[in-house]
Amino acid sequence: MTNSVIRMIVFGAHPDDCELLVGGLAAKYVALGHAVKFVSVTNGDAGHQLEGGGALARRRIEEAQRAGDVLGIEYEVLDHHDGELLPSLDARRDVIRAIRQWEADLVISHRPNDYHPDHRYTGMLIQDAAYMVTVPNVCPDEPALFRNPFFFYAWDHYRKPYPFQPDVAIAVDGEMDKKWDMVHCHTSQFYEWLPYLDDQLDQVPQTDEERRRWLPSAWDKWMLAMTECCRERLKERYGEPKASMIRYAETFEICEYGRQPTKKDLEKLFSL
Repeated sequence: MTNSVIRMIVFGAHPDDCELLVGGLAAKYVALGHAVKFVSVTNGDAGHQLEGGGALARRRIEEAQRAGDVLGIEYEVLDHHDGELLPSLDARRDVIRAIRQWEADLVISHRPNDYHPDHRYTGMLIQDAAYMVTVPNVCPDEPALFRNPFFFYAWDHYRKPYPFQPDVAIAVDGEMDKKWDMVHCHTSQFYEWLPYLDDQLDQVPQTDEERRRWLPSAWDKWMLAMTECCRERLKERYGEPKASMIRYAETFEICEYGRQPTKKDLEKLFSL
């Protein structure tokens, strides 16, 4: 963390995962002058009921770039097929290089247990990279980091083999407009594919303006589940009655790999 600027990189399995899980924290970081990068480990070329392949991948890359533009951050989409990600050496090298190139202080990604194999394997890839980013003879084409970053998991609601543990909770009510704006950029997902999966395509408004107004109500329950998971941590951080008034929060679990944060480190990373 050079000159108090924190360099955060977030890995999602697909274009849109970073926004959903870390969009509020990213907005806070950008407002404070910190450096933020989003990375999608797959290109999203399978996630649609009508489209697929290269055309869908190009569409999803464009959506990701628009989402990054909302905050003015870099958004990289790696060229691994959606639904086919494996914790291979090539994929691990891609992750190691991305972390090194960003000179990351903080890395956030999925836990390696989730409904989607791409989410699980993204989490595993991050774990596998957590030590290797400091080893010079691994990916010697990209200089190794001298200090290991801090690694954190983003929230999920799965309980086996163990449930998510909310070590850090951050209120993001003030950042939700930007977070919704980022999510709104992913037309193929939030107005087509995901409503199709839920048999709710008939509920999606037709115009762009109507869709943006509809989006928060469609995803409110999901967002509130993340908040309720970390309600006790919010009380510790913000005290009552302020904590009880927080509607939206993002929460993170310390990964046992990578550099382990002290209380002072946590204050520096998350005193926002």
